[in-house]
Amino acid sequence: MASAAPAAKAKPIGPIAGYFTQVYAVADAEVSKLRHDPSELLTRALQPAIWLMLFGQVMAQVRGLGPAKGRYIDFLAPGILAQSVLFVAIFYGIAAIWERDLGVLHRYMVSPAPRTALVLGKALSSGVRGLSQGIVVYLLAIAMGIDLSYSPGNILGVAAMIVLGSALFSTFSLIIACIVKTRERFMGIGQVLTMPIFFASNAIYPIELMPPWFRAISSANPLTYEVDALRAMMLRDSASVYGLAADFAILTAVTAVLTLIAARMYPRLTT
Repeated sequence: MASAAPAAKAKPIGPIAGYFTQVYAVADAEVSKLRHDPSELLTRALQPAIWLMLFGQVMAQVRGLGPAKGRYIDFLAPGILAQSVLFVAIFYGIAAIWERDLGVLHRYMVSPAPRTALVLGKALSSGVRGLSQGIVVYLLAIAMGIDLSYSPGNILGVAAMIVLGSALFSTFSLIIACIVKTRERFMGIGQVLTMPIFFASNAIYPIELMPPWFRAISSANPLTYEVDALRAMMLRDSASVYGLAADFAILTAVTAVLTLIAARMYPRLTT
């Protein structure tokens, strides 16, 4: 009888592939929580519906609030999408505090995964939640007759910007969680930060309507560039004010800096 063939050795995983495998593992663990509790998606869908169907319809009657050309409701839809992503991501840090209280965070800390992989994994899972908000806003926009662009390239670009914006603000949220360390303080600070970030952007009114000092604040707000890119890609015959390359570059750079800061501060959450 012929001897059994020796078992094939598994190919070793390179450092880069191993790193992204660790990022995926953390993201998959986070997304699985969403699969077990899909009701969260339904509750999150109420907010953009209220803003588009109530606020948008009322404020559309205010002369001069919207763009020079086109309907205000069309102008508003990308801003509400960015707002929905912001509101979901900015409270993402509270999950890290829960993980610490349940002992999950300590298991992350003793794992061999780099801290940046842990942070990026959580940021990626936040992007998945953001995409669910994008689907909700697109469905609402279709029902309301908003002049959307259905170009595959634009839709993929919108998805990429949603993930990038979610990653940025969820990482910022994680930094806040590492500083305050308690759920009560985090909730208070999160509520204080969300509205200024939202209103100090171009989400609900054009940059041209802002006074110079407020325009300078808006230019330093990452949400402004997210809205600018979403508006250019979501709407038909719309263009970016700053340029899509600049929008993506700015958000990528800010996300990279916040990721490094969060990775350095992450272990402090356990102390």
